[in-house]
Amino acid sequence: MSLPNKRPNLAGEGFGGRMGYFFSRALTNVRQNIFVNVVTVGTITLALLIVSLFLLVFVNLENAAENWSERVQVTVYFDHELAVQEQAVLRGRIMAIPGAARIGYVSRDEALKRFTARLRGQETLLEGVRSDILPTSFEISLKRPHRDTQGVEAFVASLKRIPGITEVQYGEEWVRRFNTFLNFMRLVGALLGVFLVIAVMFIVSNTIKLTIYSRRDELEVMALVGATRFFIKAPFLIEGIMQGAGGAMIAVGLLWGLYEGFLHNAGSFLTFNPATSGLAFLPLEYIYGIAVAGVLLGLIGSLTSLKRFITV
Repeated sequence: MSLPNKRPNLAGEGFGGRMGYFFSRALTNVRQNIFVNVVTVGTITLALLIVSLFLLVFVNLENAAENWSERVQVTVYFDHELAVQEQAVLRGRIMAIPGAARIGYVSRDEALKRFTARLRGQETLLEGVRSDILPTSFEISLKRPHRDTQGVEAFVASLKRIPGITEVQYGEEWVRRFNTFLNFMRLVGALLGVFLVIAVMFIVSNTIKLTIYSRRDELEVMALVGATRFFIKAPFLIEGIMQGAGGAMIAVGLLWGLYEGFLHNAGSFLTFNPATSGLAFLPLEYIYGIAVAGVLLGLIGSLTSLKRFITV
């Protein structure tokens, strides 16, 4: 008569011996319940893959917004050509204002060249126009924390207090609309993220609960023979952690495969090439976060599922 799979023995004393036994017991549980574990790991993988795809889209939208925000620029106009020494004095005063990042001087000749370039094909409209009728200007780029509506308005208010500045323009309406869109996008992203996390926790917890339920007889027998709650729960918690970690690794691997596949094939059906448009993969800290989330999902799912069979 064939004997059933032998359970690991509790070899060694102390914490190390017990942990070794718990890990061995968890591995034995995995081998004896391969199908159930595959279903659980698959569920965790799918759940984390959905969250990871959302994060990938959100990260790239944030990067795109960062690039668009670089267009937020303040232009200061002067009614005369600035001498080199005058430019240096004004640059120093402007750079002293919190938020100033870079300053570029546009002379009258440069302004005429730009104006002509914008009217390409209609250069006849500029016949007889001389550069001395155009103003000179400073084009000021702002640091990232000062590109929102309040930051730009505060910067412009400080600029207007500098003597010698004739006019200040910064596209008030464009800045306001851009920041409104940015805040709306972040709010929608946060709400979707919270919804996804709740849905993932619910699905994973119920899947793990089914795996624990399928072994309820084993739990009851162990409790009847006097095993402590920790002794019963520890292998299942370790098994949950292993399932979560495995699901997280598979999810990140699948996400990387989808990302690479999209980069190499999207050019055939999109009007731009994603490989050259700055589309980025998840930063390392996000990948670590997904791994930790997988472990926590497995652990919390096992804990909540065990409560039904073991009094805490």
